[in-house]
Amino acid sequence: MIRILPFSALSAIMLAPFSAFAHEVYVLDAATVQRALSADSINPFTAYAGNEYSFFFWGSVSAIVFTTVLSAGVFRLFERWVDPMLFYLKRFAHLVVRITVAASLASFGAYGALFGPELPLAHLFGNLAGVAQIALMACGILILVGIYTRTIAALLLLLYLYAYSMFGFYILTYTDHLGAFLLLLILGSGHWSLGQRFNLSRMPNGAHFFLRQLSPYAFPLMRMLFGFGIMFAAIYAKFIHSELALQVVLQYNLTHYFPFDPMFVVLGALIIEFLAGLMMFLGIEIRWTGLFLIFWLTLSLLYFQEAVWPHIVLFGLGFALLCHGYDRYSLEGRLFKRRGAEPIL
Repeated sequence: MIRILPFSALSAIMLAPFSAFAHEVYVLDAATVQRALSADSINPFTAYAGNEYSFFFWGSVSAIVFTTVLSAGVFRLFERWVDPMLFYLKRFAHLVVRITVAASLASFGAYGALFGPELPLAHLFGNLAGVAQIALMACGILILVGIYTRTIAALLLLLYLYAYSMFGFYILTYTDHLGAFLLLLILGSGHWSLGQRFNLSRMPNGAHFFLRQLSPYAFPLMRMLFGFGIMFAAIYAKFIHSELALQVVLQYNLTHYFPFDPMFVVLGALIIEFLAGLMMFLGIEIRWTGLFLIFWLTLSLLYFQEAVWPHIVLFGLGFALLCHGYDRYSLEGRLFKRRGAEPIL
């Protein structure tokens, strides 16, 4: 199944108006979302029947593209040419995560919602929602300049747990934020921060030693939680509640671009989105998948006219992983890292 993913790379050119990564609760009105959540959703895999030829045809194309990308990514000559630049980019990955979290927090405060518009701060904090908005924007500014980053990250982890207690397992859709919070808690402000410049990041020796021990796991944790969030969102909106994705297909007339049964389009989106998350989770073609996510998200914003702010974390973490590349716990990194070189894509 994993080899069907690169079909999207080819279809991106031929079928540009469609994006597998449209967040259904962002592009549908509230009444439609509620009806879809309460409806009995069809198993999208039932759409396989009658579409076997298309399924296997694009699966074969995907296998060829996947193998080509993998081969190019580990070609030694390309590695020698490109790796010096890629290793230089690694130093900016932490900064990109910090800026991403800062921008996300500021947007939460500005729009009065946590993570996405379907999670209003008023539901979490009641009459104190206005105070929460100001606090989130202030925390965003502090993280942007790199002051008290670890303290704020710890508070954000508590906020995530509180949101889970209020909204239930749906909040797992946003484990990408959780991964970013954990990375900042472990690594702190890093370079290019006022906290480091003026030595504002001091902490007890025991805590400092403990976090230093965790530092090798910071980017792997972020990468895996980022991938898990994408997989969970795919399962939630395109399998458990497939009616949500089906309504997007019908209301936005996506069968005009994809001349298939609407549920087969949902099945294709489910597979593409889930496998993109799985590849990121396992550490396979990390940079290529990061570019893939950024490309499709851009198409989604343009075609569905979605709000930009809920997607800041996806753009930012996708770019951060593009910069960071392979960590010691990524599958492809462990298999193909050798003599100071690592896969390009």
